[in-house]
Amino acid sequence: MKVLNFGSLNLDYVYDVDHFVREGETISSTDMNIFCGGKGLNQSIALAKAGVKVYHAGAVGSADGAMLLKALSDVGADISYIKRYDMSSGHAIIQKNRSGNNCILLYGGANQNIGVDFIKEVLKDFDKGDILLLQNEVSNLSFIIDEGYKRGMSIVLNPSPINEKIFECDLEKVEYLILNEIEAADILGASDTGEDELIEKLTKRFPGMKIVLTLGEKGSVYVDKTQKIRQEIYKADVVDTTAAGDTFTGYFIAGIVAGTDVSETLKQAAKAASITVSRKGASPSIPFAKEVCER
Repeated sequence: MKVLNFGSLNLDYVYDVDHFVREGETISSTDMNIFCGGKGLNQSIALAKAGVKVYHAGAVGSADGAMLLKALSDVGADISYIKRYDMSSGHAIIQKNRSGNNCILLYGGANQNIGVDFIKEVLKDFDKGDILLLQNEVSNLSFIIDEGYKRGMSIVLNPSPINEKIFECDLEKVEYLILNEIEAADILGASDTGEDELIEKLTKRFPGMKIVLTLGEKGSVYVDKTQKIRQEIYKADVVDTTAAGDTFTGYFIAGIVAGTDVSETLKQAAKAASITVSRKGASPSIPFAKEVCER
C-alpha cells in the first residue's frame, strides 16, 4: 500500500496579534515568523513523522519553493512528484491571537496550477489499494478524485477550505471523510445543527462512507456502517492551533496504513494533535511518533 498526498504547499506568514483585525482597523503585530505550511504539506509531514512513507504531489514556485521542498525531504517524504513553476508558491497570511487561535487568508499560487495532464502523469504510478489523500487547496480536485477512483485507490478527503469546488466533486467516491462541524454543516446545507444531528445526516447522505467528525475541544467522533467511536482530547497548554487538524489527519491515516484498531488510531491522532497545539508554527509543531508514544 502506497500513500499519495496530492496536496497544497504554502509559505505561512504568521503574525502574533492581541486580537484579529477588524474591518477598517489597522493594528501592530508583536511578532512575525515564516513557516512551511499548507494543509497538504502539513499532512504529509504528519504522515512522515508518524513513520509512513508518503509521496507528495503538488506544485511550488521556482523562486520561492526551496524551503517547502526541503521541509518535506528532511522528514523523508518523496518529493519527486512536485512540479516547479515560474510563479509564486501558495502562501497564507495568518493572524494568531493571545489564546493561540488563528484566522487565515490564503493565496493559491502554484497550488492552483495543477493541470489534468500532470494529474494523469502522477496517478499512473499508483494503483488499487493505494491511499490517495486530498484537501481542497489545489486545482482540479474533482478530476483527481475521479481519476483516483478509476484506479481503485482508497480516497481520503479533508474538504477544507469549503467552497464551490467541493460541490463539483462526486463525494460518493470518497472512502474516508475527515471534517469539522462547520464543514459538515456546509456540505449538508444545514445550519444551527448539533453534532449528533450532523452525524446522523452525514451517515444518511453517505451510507457507505467512513466519517471522522472533529469537534475541537470536544474531541472527535468516528462512524461507519458498524460502529460509532468517540475520542476525547488530551489537555495541553495551547500556543498555536494552526496545524492541529492536519496532524490529526496524518496520524489517523498512519493508523489506517498500519491496520491499527480505530479506537487506538483515534487515540494516537488526538495525542499528536495535543502536542502540536502546544508549539509554534504549522509543520514544525508536528510531533514524531516517539513523542506521541511518550505522551
